[in-house]
Order: sequence, then structure tokens, then C-alpha cells
Amino acid sequence: MSRNHYPVHGVGLGLRRSMIGSLADQIPQQVNFWEVAPENWLGVGGRYGKRLRELTEQFPFICHGLSLSIGGPSPLDEAFLHRLKRFFKEHRICYYSEHLSYCSDDGHLYDLMPIPFAEEAVHYVANRIRYVQDILERRIAVENVSYYATPGQQMEEIDFLNAVLQEADCDLLLDVNNIYVNSINHRYDAEAFLRELPAERIRYIHVAGHYQEAEDLIVDTHGADVIDPVWRLLEKAYQHFGVIPTLLERDFNLPPLIEMLQEVDIIHALQSKWLTQPGDYLQHG
Repeated sequence: MSRNHYPVHGVGLGLRRSMIGSLADQIPQQVNFWEVAPENWLGVGGRYGKRLRELTEQFPFICHGLSLSIGGPSPLDEAFLHRLKRFFKEHRICYYSEHLSYCSDDGHLYDLMPIPFAEEAVHYVANRIRYVQDILERRIAVENVSYYATPGQQMEEIDFLNAVLQEADCDLLLDVNNIYVNSINHRYDAEAFLRELPAERIRYIHVAGHYQEAEDLIVDTHGADVIDPVWRLLEKAYQHFGVIPTLLERDFNLPPLIEMLQEVDIIHALQSKWLTQPGDYLQHG
């Protein structure tokens, strides 16, 4: 894919409030873009709000939503969408993504619940994605999520995901850790799943760590280092699709920034290894 296909380039890192102090003196040069959950920053003023504005004026930022509940039974929150739209404009947000799941029904559930893999759900979710895109006046990406049950399943996960992307005419945030987690929990071939994704819809990648509850059960936590099989799957993604902007997610058990940057450097090294096609692009430093 060409450079213009992607909203950002290189390697990104999720910004957490606890990291603000570490970034006061110097911004790490190997971080090419940042990602925030808008729900954690909407209406935030004072020192944190000022620092966010300073950062968004200097660096590319993506928003990754937590509470839109794109597959939920309750009506979408139009007032919230308009607040998001103003936030994106205020902070010059490059791109917005959400989870292909739901998290509310007459109240917040505080977890990402699985949407039934069924044709009726495809039409329902696709209509809601188009509605969101119309209000925001921009394309969005939905992320393939980890799940631990398959209520009302009539289709395979890959067929459901591809059908939603096609009918909604939206983009994909590819989470390679979620593919790995699901491949263990639901016993499928992670590389085969990866190869069936539509390359033209992938806008960026998430990579993260997880917790191994048992030999056949992994919990997606974003609270640990990335393990070797997930790194290998990320490399397979580069091999198959070309170098794609990739963000390291770490939400819990945050180590010192210098330790997270070691994983950022691993992503840079993998990108450099597969930066072989004339259309590929990597910005480092």
C-alpha cells in the first residue's frame, strides 16, 4: 500500500495520563504517533488538558473509542457523537476507531460484549456504522475484538467481520493480539484468519500483551509484554500486507516509559525488515 493509504506512519504508543510526567522533558523520537481514548479526555482541563493540547499540536494523534457500543441494542448516543466531532476538530485528530462489539444496554456494562456472528447482526451493525460516519463526516475503523463466547453464532468470525466491513463501507483496525487470543481460545489458525482480511481496508494495527489463564484460555488484558507468537504474527501481517502503521497498546501494569519504548523499537525493527516494497513508508525519528 502507498503512504497515502494510511492516516499515520511508523510506530505509535497509547497515551495515558500517568505518562504525562515522563513526557515533560522530552518526547521519545521513536514514537511517530499517539493514540488516546477520547472518553478519558473529553472535558478534561487544567494541567492534563493543557498538556494534551500541547501534544496534539505537535504530533499526529488517533482516537480509539471505548463506549460507542456500535453493536449494542440501545440507540446510538448522538449527543456523544457530536462531542466527539468537536473534540476531533479541536485536537486535529487524524483518525478514529472503535471496537466491533457492544458495551451498554440501558447502562454501561464495563466490558466488550460479543456481537452474534449472524446475518441479521451484520445488517444492524453496518447501519449503525454508516450512521456514525455520517454524523462524524469521516470514515472510521472498527477493530476485530477478542471474545470468550459465541452467542447466536450462524457464521464464522472472519465471514462476519468481512461482511460488516463490506456492507458498512468502513475501515479495519487490525489487532494481531486479538487474532492470536481468539485462535487459542476458539482453536483456529491465526495466519489463515489473517490472510482472509481485506488489505485495502486496514488503516493501522494494534499489538499488545495478554494473560494466560490456562493452556487453552487466554485473556486479552493489554497488561503484559507482547509474547513471541504475537510478534511473529505481526511479522506475518507485514509479510502479507506490507508495512502498516502499528501501535503498542499497554493499559494496565504500566512499566516505566523506557521499558515500553523497548517494544516500540522491536516494532521499528520488524518494519525495517519488511520495508522492501517501493510503495512502503516508514518514518523513524
